[in-house]
Amino acid sequence: MLSSIFSSSVPAADPRTIGDGEFADAANNGNCLVVDVRETHEFAAGHIPGALNLPLSTFDPLELPTGKAVVLVCQSGRRSLNALNQAQAAGRNDVRHYQGGFNGWRTLGGDVEV
Repeated sequence: MLSSIFSSSVPAADPRTIGDGEFADAANNGNCLVVDVRETHEFAAGHIPGALNLPLSTFDPLELPTGKAVVLVCQSGRRSLNALNQAQAAGRNDVRHYQGGFNGWRTLGGDVEV
């Protein structure tokens, strides 16, 4: 079940990354938990609805929720990749990152919560 939202008929350049369409579907349908690693003030200014904020400056991969696929996001993809590397080093292989970040989400026309 957890890997099903990450499967695709076209292989991604990096299998740890989820693409625009897959991410939008998963986030909008509640098939993943979005974890935003931007700092608290950035998150407060606007975020993907239902996202959990775990800022990279204090990020602990052991605090990531379990039981549902996790997708990490930041503003543009750099910090979420850093957090992904930390999560995988801690043994979490059910975590991906959305390299489009919050900017990509807005470009897709995704809802924003404040």
